Amino acid sequence: MTNTDAGPADAAEVLYQGDWLRLVRRGKWESCERTHGGNGMAVLIIAVTPDDEVLFVEQYRVPLGARTIEMPAGLVGDRGSSDSLEDAARRELIEETGWSAGRVDVLLTGPTTAGMSNERVAFVRARELTRVGDGGGVDGEDIVVHRVPRAGAPAWLMARHREGYELDLKLWAGLWMVDHEPDGTPVE
Repeated sequence: MTNTDAGPADAAEVLYQGDWLRLVRRGKWESCERTHGGNGMAVLIIAVTPDDEVLFVEQYRVPLGARTIEMPAGLVGDRGSSDSLEDAARRELIEETGWSAGRVDVLLTGPTTAGMSNERVAFVRARELTRVGDGGGVDGEDIVVHRVPRAGAPAWLMARHREGYELDLKLWAGLWMVDHEPDGTPVE
């Protein structure tokens, strides 16, 4: 460890506290922490419809100043509840896409930006999907749902990139996990 690193026992100095985020310093290391819900935990939902279409969501992201293409996702416990990863995935899938999952499987959990934030994401595979609504999000999220044939999903994404959309890089991991377990074995 160098003198610019902070160890796990170093107390955090709060530099700024907002409604959703806090900026902290430990030693000389500054980072951002989520301040509500599931202790910085988010879920990313890998969902394929019965017609073999991958569900993507499009929305404007203020920090980027651009529209993005992502897989459905959301924060665990963001409505003040103490929901599980599975419950959060089910809720977010319905809210964002209008599809309900008969089964959800948590595949893998890890940090999103380990050098900047305490946020972690859980990749969750949603199965046995049923259409239950229109989706579009809540509280003015203005989400556009895209149902894209799985075989053409990478090409579709690259076409959106050429049009100027920001693409969440986790999309490619999610597409891989449609057919594979995290250890590389095929999905049964």
